[in-house]
Amino acid sequence: MSRALNPTQAESTTLPELRRLGRNCHGYRGETIDIDAVLAECVSLARSSGWEVEQLDPDGKLNLPAFHRRGTAPPGMRIYVSAGIHGDEPAGPLAVRQMFLANSWPGNVDFWVCPCLNPTGFAVNQRENSIGADLNREYRRPQAREIIAHIAWLERQPCFDLCLCLHEDWESKGFYLYELNPDGLPSLADAIISKVDKVCPRDDSEIIDGRKACGGIIRPDADPRLRRDWPEAFFLLMHKTRLSYTLEAPSDFSLSVRVDALATATTAAVDAAVASPTSFLSRSGRLPK
Repeated sequence: MSRALNPTQAESTTLPELRRLGRNCHGYRGETIDIDAVLAECVSLARSSGWEVEQLDPDGKLNLPAFHRRGTAPPGMRIYVSAGIHGDEPAGPLAVRQMFLANSWPGNVDFWVCPCLNPTGFAVNQRENSIGADLNREYRRPQAREIIAHIAWLERQPCFDLCLCLHEDWESKGFYLYELNPDGLPSLADAIISKVDKVCPRDDSEIIDGRKACGGIIRPDADPRLRRDWPEAFFLLMHKTRLSYTLEAPSDFSLSVRVDALATATTAAVDAAVASPTSFLSRSGRLPK
């Protein structure tokens, strides 16, 4: 049976031996979280740090907060972070909260953050939302209220230089990532992997999720236009960015390890991009708005 955690329990747990727990069988069987409590803390932390807070759902029926903070030296790099699109992947929202607690957001970057895109899924500990819709397959033909609201919000935002989508994989042997980089921009993948290696095992399989991988990095040769069902990353690539990473923590490890992996990966990606802003931005091809 899943074990519910309070919003602060993930940090207070001593880091266990880095090994698979063997809980997951035919799906995720690990810890659950109180998503409303986690989001309430994220909202409080964001506001206290000067971030703008809004709700994606105009009627307020769904708890879908979004955060925005302008950098101190505009025009800055524009980075988007999302988490919690699958209700059985609690490490993502907790990693966002951990980054707010640590204030791990460089001041010279413009950030947009969606800490949880599927709150009703977390309430029932399932990938889909509460009525069974797989939200991460709806970005080409949106039907679910959550995705309609999210796309409408994204369309009001400028283009991003970098997008990071935080996920988990209940079958994975360790951390891995997807890189969507069709224009050959400077890759951040190696920098991300090298930092995460210090806090979480890597999946070094040659095939991950049915795709060729090398050193925990998947670079799919995929044309979104040929795929009927789009994940969030495909929508972002086609409409908002030319560089996107889907970060995958291994769900069969302890929750604290997975949270550290995603927070570390996010910070590493941001730091690597900020370290060479001239070359990065000069090749991003973004359209100012």
